Amino acid sequence: MSFQNPVFIPGPTNIPEKLRKACDMPTIDHRSPLFGQMLHPARKGVQRVLKSRDAEVFFFPSSGTGGWETALTNTLSGGDKVLAARNGMFSHRWIDMCKRHGLDVQIVETPWGEGVPVDRYEEILAADKAHEIKAVLATHNETATGVKSDIAGVRRSLDAAGHPALLLVDGVSSIASMDFQFDDWRVDVAVTGSQKGFMLSAGLAIVGFSAKAMEATKSAKLPRSFFDIHDMANGYAASAFPYTPPVGLINGLNEACDMLLDEGLDNVFARHHRIAEGVRYAVKAWGLELCATSPDVYSDTVSAILTPDGFNATDIVTHAADTYGVAFGVGLGEVAGKVFRIGHLGSLTDVMTLSGIATAEMCMADLGLDVRLGSGVAAAQEYFRSNPAADLCKAA
Repeated sequence: MSFQNPVFIPGPTNIPEKLRKACDMPTIDHRSPLFGQMLHPARKGVQRVLKSRDAEVFFFPSSGTGGWETALTNTLSGGDKVLAARNGMFSHRWIDMCKRHGLDVQIVETPWGEGVPVDRYEEILAADKAHEIKAVLATHNETATGVKSDIAGVRRSLDAAGHPALLLVDGVSSIASMDFQFDDWRVDVAVTGSQKGFMLSAGLAIVGFSAKAMEATKSAKLPRSFFDIHDMANGYAASAFPYTPPVGLINGLNEACDMLLDEGLDNVFARHHRIAEGVRYAVKAWGLELCATSPDVYSDTVSAILTPDGFNATDIVTHAADTYGVAFGVGLGEVAGKVFRIGHLGSLTDVMTLSGIATAEMCMADLGLDVRLGSGVAAAQEYFRSNPAADLCKAA
């Protein structure tokens, strides 16, 4: 691999120089007032990125997986029933975590390539007259398949059924890159990480809790220690952590929020959509298809691209790394060997994206696929030229 080339995996993403410098700082006393001057603005910044006025935001030294565990252990008790769709590798892993914690998971098996089945959720919730289901899980953006789900629709399903279950959302590969409306969708716990839309290194699980979720923590009985939000809240009250915090990452997160908000969230989301469309135009020009089954579920942060039957898509990823020093994502779980993934989130521009498309073309041509060099690049170029970028200078 080459440090000179951008990465095209769906996280960790490219780190802007400004954020690298923000994280590269001298050691400070994390119990000094200086730490609070980083901590509190970072929490407020994340709250604004979530589009929330009141969400309680917590950071843990972890990844998005730790955020999943934070969501479950702080709001649920052993034996509680939860509803979840399995439509990709990351929804599968969250379900597996639920089972390991002794939760009773009602799984809605969903074809990989489709979003959360909102109508089926509504049927199940309406039939649950005793309100045994305590939480509904939804993966907003399934990173393995490049599929976006309708979280607003999940909320409508809960409301239509008159159901009081908590809504827990995995926004790891969507938050800070795609529109996420914590308050308007009445999300109870949102989970993300530092290494995707926030453009930092892995190392922070970032979670937002609603007032309803905070109330649920008072009766939740699942064991928790490292991920206890009450311990964390007590630390925050003293501008501290209950244990040693990753100071540099929190300083970087503060700067990342400033960058996103300075660009303007609508501009951030429009930039991601525009770059994703360029990739999708390239895929069509190659004569290939996405794993996502329809445009309404196309992800604006990652495209999972199906290769012809009998071809091992992982070879493209390996060849790109070995020959051109460029990183793409492999297929995971049920789509392993069937897709390769182009991540297009975080710190990315048209020009960077074109380099990734060109590299993918070279790899496919090298490996004998019927892909004409320049075809995808030209299609993306035409799209970008016809849809000029706005405020891209702020995204650099």
